[in-house]
Amino acid sequence: MPTPSKHTHELLAPAGSLESFFAAMEAGADAVYCGLKEFSARAKAKNFTLAETERLTAYAHHEGRRLYVTLNTLIKEAEIPRVLEVLAALASFSVDGIIVQDLGLWRLARQHFPELPLHASTQMTIHNAAGVKMLEGMGFTRAVLARELSLDEITAIRQQTKIELEHFVHGALCYSISGQCLFSSYLTGNSGNRGRCAQPCRRRYTERGKTGFYFSTSDLCAIKLLPRLAAAGVMSFKIEGRMKNAEYVSTVVSAYRTVLDARAADVSQAIKEADESLAEAYGRSTTTGLMKGNAPSGIAVPSTKGGIGQLLGAVEKIQGNAVVMTNAAVVHVGDRLRIQPQSDLAGSAFTVQELFVGSRQVKRAEANSSIRIGTPFRGIFQKGDQVYKVSTGKGFTMSEEACQRRLAAIDLPGVPVQLTVSSQAPNRLTLEAKAAGRQLCQEYEVKMLPAAHSPLNRGTLQPTFAKTGHPALRLGKFEVGALPPVVIKPSRLNEVRRDFYAALSLRIESALAEQRAERIETARATLLPALPQGVVETTALTAVARGSRDLAILADQALSPKVGRVILPLTPDNVDAVTKQGGGLTDHRDRIFWDIPADIFEGEWRAFQSVVNQLMKQGYCNFRLNNLSHFGLFADKAKVRLMSGPWLYAVNSQAALALAELGARQFTLSVEDDKKNMTDILARAVGATATVVVYSPIQLITSRIPMRAMPQGSVLQTDSGEAIRLDFGSGLTVACAEQDFSLSGQLHELQRLGCREFIVDLSSAGLTSKRGKEVVAAVLADQVLPGTSSFNFERGLA
Repeated sequence: MPTPSKHTHELLAPAGSLESFFAAMEAGADAVYCGLKEFSARAKAKNFTLAETERLTAYAHHEGRRLYVTLNTLIKEAEIPRVLEVLAALASFSVDGIIVQDLGLWRLARQHFPELPLHASTQMTIHNAAGVKMLEGMGFTRAVLARELSLDEITAIRQQTKIELEHFVHGALCYSISGQCLFSSYLTGNSGNRGRCAQPCRRRYTERGKTGFYFSTSDLCAIKLLPRLAAAGVMSFKIEGRMKNAEYVSTVVSAYRTVLDARAADVSQAIKEADESLAEAYGRSTTTGLMKGNAPSGIAVPSTKGGIGQLLGAVEKIQGNAVVMTNAAVVHVGDRLRIQPQSDLAGSAFTVQELFVGSRQVKRAEANSSIRIGTPFRGIFQKGDQVYKVSTGKGFTMSEEACQRRLAAIDLPGVPVQLTVSSQAPNRLTLEAKAAGRQLCQEYEVKMLPAAHSPLNRGTLQPTFAKTGHPALRLGKFEVGALPPVVIKPSRLNEVRRDFYAALSLRIESALAEQRAERIETARATLLPALPQGVVETTALTAVARGSRDLAILADQALSPKVGRVILPLTPDNVDAVTKQGGGLTDHRDRIFWDIPADIFEGEWRAFQSVVNQLMKQGYCNFRLNNLSHFGLFADKAKVRLMSGPWLYAVNSQAALALAELGARQFTLSVEDDKKNMTDILARAVGATATVVVYSPIQLITSRIPMRAMPQGSVLQTDSGEAIRLDFGSGLTVACAEQDFSLSGQLHELQRLGCREFIVDLSSAGLTSKRGKEVVAAVLADQVLPGTSSFNFERGLA
């Protein structure tokens, strides 16, 4: 096993299975991150039980490595009691950190399990120094930075902050900024924020008759940028891949280990060797992402399908359950292949068991041979389907059963036992122990024989009692009280030891279970109860405007009483227009909320801070926030009224409490949430006003990756007919569903649940447009709006 380097830079590897965990360990990872069977952003990986996680932690610590657990999904209200059980267990295992997205989970861990180090997931969209500073104040020990940052931006963040910075260096990229993708959730109800992404970005789309994989990115490979990333201040280099096999993990970790361990004079050669090794990892084509400060042309190539693997060729003929083809590279029995249909459907993978060249069965087929490959499928492949090799089956060969045996053999750390051995009467041996807040004292009848030499003492007794025989116990402080100059037969001493530790083990296991249960119950006692719901007769309606012209609605005698407030995008044009109006808006300033864009990158921050200060001096004190960093714009939160927007997810009452404690007086329920969960949240008094969006465009993707040669307003269509509108007006690529989100027609139901604040988002249409007036009228009358989608409200959020 390679010895991991003892430097301050951590090589962090993924483990979605036991085989991948041991592959990472043997390849030299400094740390491993893994997910549980629940609350993991890679729900389709094998993942681990709590019992397995306890042993994984013990194994990693035995090897001098670290283990982090991903709890990086949004948590529904009904799941909070189970989350507390998981946190209590992980705290007892002494895992080295938990990776979180949900603010409710952060609050619970911080308040009730403070010994758990907190890492902010990339799903939190931490993309500027203000966001990292916010994390510092919240007690996080590490920030996993957004993958959209340049090296210069990372450097600037490091210069202003102190906590550990982690960054992805290899693996699959998301087209969307992490944490701002509703694509999978919209199409299937399976949310990427809940670990169930259906990967619609890898699908084929059509634009004006031209077909392409417009959202499918190349894989990240920053092996050549490791020295520059280290210089920028990144201390943890993260490899993506909890869905990848052990061979992939082994190959990639070994390559990065080679570079990290190379002497300064040898780094260039090490990078060259590592790059050659990575070419055999069977990933997609690679890119350095946005690290160099711009979007390279190869970051998303529409002509390239997003499947992984080495293209071997196309199916030429079908013979029963076998396919015939000419292979472009060597094929072995044991290789893992995937056959990809020409349609947009998923491919089928299998391990090669039967391989023929002509009529001769072989173990290996050289390139450019006419080969026949047996498959476990019949009737699903067609001539022209593409065949990919996704692994060789010869890298990491340890079976799952062997991994299970190795894991089972590891000793758990155990509870330290303070033990005293003494004799308080002839032929009587007394054992007294303290452990886990419990005590046990037992006296044993023994036959003591006069000692001619070497009577019982601390040195002779400690080796015997060091063998506890129970994984939950380990001998800590050992003392010997009064003992006569005697000896006791070793067989009898061993009987005493076994009996005592058996009794102590039962008591300690009971104590640990009681202590964990007490911590859970203490935490559960702080959860908010569901209160009787009272029907709200009147509600306040807030409208999100498109531009400053929409502010005219505030003076409209007909609509002004019904649209109480307007949320105005914080853009230079809107600020200039409002500033020029000056006194004309004096009477309405308390009805205007400025909507701060979710993504403010480092070079833009000072300008936004200046604008916010300018607006506050003019008497504007209402702002809607869409990222944790936005709280940093306000030194004195008592002087402003802050509303958290939909991108500051509140899908449980603990997240709402967290937002209130951070300074938000209002919070917005997520547009991807469902009726059952919204009901559960609205039933709880969180100390802030709950706001429900009842009409809005659905932003499926927000990306820093430009979609070249695509005009503003372009529409993409899926093979199944869904249409997606593209908007580049903000400088980012925003993909929206063709249908807008609407709960109009169900507002009475929301009122019955106790909701008194509604938002109508007309940032696309405008308040004064024909469509805007139609929407407002329908919402005020609680009428269904044709051609809209209720998203997950009725079908449920998975």
